[in-house]
Amino acid sequence: MKHFLTLLFNGLTLGAIYALIALSFTMVYGVLKLINFAYAGLFTLGAYSAIWGLGVVGVTSSSTLALTATIGLLVLALLGAMAFTGTIGTLVERVAYRPLRHAPLLAPLISALGVVLILQNGVLLVAGSTPKFFPLDVSGGGLVIAGARLSALQITVVPLALGLMVVLYALVHRTHFGLGIRATADDIRTARLMGIRTDRTIGLVFFLGSALGGAAGVMYALYYGTATYLMGYTPSIKAFTAAVIGGIGNIPGAVLGGFLLGLMESFAAGYSGSLTGGAIGPNYQDVFAFLILIAILTVKPTGLLGARISR
Repeated sequence: MKHFLTLLFNGLTLGAIYALIALSFTMVYGVLKLINFAYAGLFTLGAYSAIWGLGVVGVTSSSTLALTATIGLLVLALLGAMAFTGTIGTLVERVAYRPLRHAPLLAPLISALGVVLILQNGVLLVAGSTPKFFPLDVSGGGLVIAGARLSALQITVVPLALGLMVVLYALVHRTHFGLGIRATADDIRTARLMGIRTDRTIGLVFFLGSALGGAAGVMYALYYGTATYLMGYTPSIKAFTAAVIGGIGNIPGAVLGGFLLGLMESFAAGYSGSLTGGAIGPNYQDVFAFLILIAILTVKPTGLLGARISR
């Protein structure tokens, strides 16, 4: 039971991070039917902007802070990174995607891949290739449940991520702005005829999606303690997988897919060795995750919560 709960806590923490990036993919895909792989770069930029921001106010890896002060600085760094990456994401939409909005679908996809390279190599030029240590440490304290330790870091990451998800859901489903998003996603031409400023709405969707991607980067760097200029590649691919599992374009589906993928990865890493007699180790956890993706899409191609639509 102790081992099971430890894996469960780890899976929920990873799943919360994957769910945030999956929501980023889902927001943009729901409106424009565009797979925005630029989130790999924005994820990295979010982590580095938080590290740089904390450095500006004098917080380094050698700083000794109380837990409450650490969490307060983390929230400020998170909000700053979200504002920064949201702004960059909006500029990317304006420069790299809006001129290609009526182009064949392959054109914006290639543009997205180009944006990833620009952002990652920009971080490389500014910060170098040496990994950067995240200056905040939330390792103290925690709870012990049935012998398994739920760390203060996990207690911090999961509620923060869930809070962002709740705010996003309320924004999309309980506000006038959210009504504009849903109308634009349903039929952009009709929405424009009804007086909705669709360009501004799409720009704000990119802002929200990029802000969530940046927040996920901060939490990922906090969880693992370091950041590198290539850190966004694997998490973004996994988050895209999570969005597809849940049903891309569906907000609850993205959350469900993110948590499912995090749990799959954690349990695969924890039990693969014992179930195979040591023949398959924890390094094969990604293989299990993608095999499960293939199995789910074979049975339900639209994802778990995706709706079948006619063409």
